[in-house]
Amino acid sequence: MNRLKRIGVLTAGGDCPGLNAVIRAVTKSALEQSDMEVIGIEDGFLGLIENRIHPLTSESVSNILTVGGTILGTNNKSDPRRFAVKVNGAIEYHNVTGRCLDHLAQHRIDALVVIGGDGSMAITSDFIRLGVNCIGVPKTIDNDLYGTDVTFGFATAVSIATDALDRVHTTAASHHRVIVVEVMGRNAGWIALYSGIASGSDVILIPEIPYDINVVSNFVLDRSKRGKRFSIICVAEGARPAGGTQVVSRVDPTSADPVRLGGVGQKVAADIEAMTEIETRAITLGHVQRGGTPVAEDRVLATQFGNEAIELLKAGERGRLVVMKGRTVTHIPLEEAEGKQRLVPTDHPLIRAARHVLTCFG
Repeated sequence: MNRLKRIGVLTAGGDCPGLNAVIRAVTKSALEQSDMEVIGIEDGFLGLIENRIHPLTSESVSNILTVGGTILGTNNKSDPRRFAVKVNGAIEYHNVTGRCLDHLAQHRIDALVVIGGDGSMAITSDFIRLGVNCIGVPKTIDNDLYGTDVTFGFATAVSIATDALDRVHTTAASHHRVIVVEVMGRNAGWIALYSGIASGSDVILIPEIPYDINVVSNFVLDRSKRGKRFSIICVAEGARPAGGTQVVSRVDPTSADPVRLGGVGQKVAADIEAMTEIETRAITLGHVQRGGTPVAEDRVLATQFGNEAIELLKAGERGRLVVMKGRTVTHIPLEEAEGKQRLVPTDHPLIRAARHVLTCFG
């Protein structure tokens, strides 16, 4: 504990509601409780690569608890192990991990708090193997980081998606339409499952349960015949038909996660309209789910996670990932989360409950 004088903190990967709450908790816990210095690293691992680093003070993190985004900035294309560099107009990939280690040494940073998702934790695991003392804080609206029951940012994303689904009910009912709302989540259906249930969506399509468009269309037609002249469908961006593949909007080879999913909502809507002759519309929520003020639940969770990261460093722990198990904040070896995703179990109690209230999963 006495050897830890300077703590670095960075936010990596996509932005997420609650990032500033973690930065605030890390900084204030370290400064007020442990007399450590806190060093902010800008734009995730890119700032570590480019040596863009500055001190954080109580004043610099004051009044940021309720602010969305991250005051440090973030980046989801800067994996030090495979850093894209343009040479003579062509992209080359270099391992610049050594440069990061030099910058940590230059600024005398004794430990690193990394706030990120599964990709960021994979990078962090390599730093741990190279001897860097790292503590991970799980961040993602997708709620898919292995080892924790929940990640901060998820509750806000679900709240935003639920509000959107609630709002399209009136339009769908007024025009007697089917409206398909595509939500984020990558390969996991947590956002679709929770917001679909919360909004009373008639159909929920998630990646873990491949759908049959015939089943979905017949379900919609049956509702119409029973006088239910509209239907709401919540579809996760990673959903796919049985025997088919996910819909990919684009591929970015410079990103640590090159495949960008998107477009399944449009496909489902077109298929339903062709099969049922009921007017169908599709809406993609996209990045609106990641923006804005975090809800109270995410602010509380982020504060707990940030404080726990400092408590672990004070206790002499190394290479740990802060997690929530049940209602208890605890920790696991960070490397346990490497290369894994937490998907929705097909026997999840929420799926069973939704089916009992006649929700269709395709």
